[in-house]
Amino acid sequence: MATVVEQSKPVDHVSRYVSRYTAKRGRFVSEPSWLTAARDEALARFTASGFPTTRDEDWRFTPVSPIVTTPFVDAEAGHVDANRLAPHLFGDAVAAELVFVNGRFSAGLSRTENLPAGLEVGSLAQLIATRPEALEPWLTTGAANQGSAFTSLNTAFLEDGAFVEIARDAVIDRPIHVVFYSTGGGAPAVAYPRLLVVAGEHSEGSLIETYAGSEGTTYLTNTVAEFFVGHRAILNHYRLQRESLSAYHVGTQVVRTGRETGCQSHNFVLGGAIARNDVSAVLGGQGGDTTLNGLYLAGGTQLVDTHTTIDHALPHNGSHELYKGILGGKSRGVFNGKIIVRQDAQKTDAKQTNKALLLSDGAQIDTKPQLEIFADDVKCTHGATVGQLDPEMLFYLQARGIALADARALLILGFAGDVVNRVTFAPLRERLDEVVRRRVQEIQVQ
Repeated sequence: MATVVEQSKPVDHVSRYVSRYTAKRGRFVSEPSWLTAARDEALARFTASGFPTTRDEDWRFTPVSPIVTTPFVDAEAGHVDANRLAPHLFGDAVAAELVFVNGRFSAGLSRTENLPAGLEVGSLAQLIATRPEALEPWLTTGAANQGSAFTSLNTAFLEDGAFVEIARDAVIDRPIHVVFYSTGGGAPAVAYPRLLVVAGEHSEGSLIETYAGSEGTTYLTNTVAEFFVGHRAILNHYRLQRESLSAYHVGTQVVRTGRETGCQSHNFVLGGAIARNDVSAVLGGQGGDTTLNGLYLAGGTQLVDTHTTIDHALPHNGSHELYKGILGGKSRGVFNGKIIVRQDAQKTDAKQTNKALLLSDGAQIDTKPQLEIFADDVKCTHGATVGQLDPEMLFYLQARGIALADARALLILGFAGDVVNRVTFAPLRERLDEVVRRRVQEIQVQ
């Protein structure tokens, strides 16, 4: 007689998060009704869509099953030693420094006193409890109705995050630094940090966003950052992702610009077993100029996926985009860059360049530049190149007495320096030089 083997039912990973939300919803009774409604709508979107799979066009090169199948628990309030955190801080070189540990604001590790005139910073949890009306025009409006299931989960489980507002006409001459640190340890945990930045009309400022965690620990950072840049404002943004190489990072970044704005965003990805970053910029006013640059380094079996979208909604806007990747070991990179030019967006000038450097036979890159143009009086260019180190350049350097390993490092760092050297804040540029150099050495020996 044949033996009947009972098939186990597949695990419903969506219901796990729905049950957790239902259990936590009672905590939200004291918050404003508009926020609770945004949470419920976000959970409904997540329930309807489920997690993305490789059958979804935007995720076909990035299987997220290691994230989906891991039974993450909600991150608990944690503590990180000040000495361990010190390499990630800038101290007096910045106007303010906000530190979040496992997604929660740490007043003791932060420095928010003696702020320059026109700058307000703080914890979203505190503002939701004390002044929710200050957040209602902004919070959840920029990203709540777009993005993937991960964005919906961030909105549904939002507890804390950073709020930064630069007042109209204010000029902040030192950057604001926001640090999200995960302690890991114990059961794998998930945190849902949020960042909300509002730059008023005619204002000017810079912001640094850092993600880091205890090396060797497994956790998930599911983060959303929303930027609202007012008319004729200038905002420089730097994002440094240095998560544990055993951790997972999924980030959504949404930028909305006004008339005649200048907005630059630079993304640096160095950590994470799987790192996904979605960057979207909507140019909602005429006469602006937006830059999206990035550099990612991966080795071992890391997977780094970057999706960018620049939406030219109105005429007379310029956009510039340069993304570079360095891949070694058996790592994999994904870059999908889309430029949309709407029908009314005449006189658009858009440029996009993506370059990838493969350091090993096992490294892979999937790159897909996209142009969707619905106007006729525009200038749009895009290009993608994939290659290895030039053997003639290596020979040239070796012929001058430079060892092969050093010659390779010089060429790799020169490739990366094209993006790193665009950082205008010297302390950050120097730190990037150091961490990129160290990461290149690690990748080369894999």
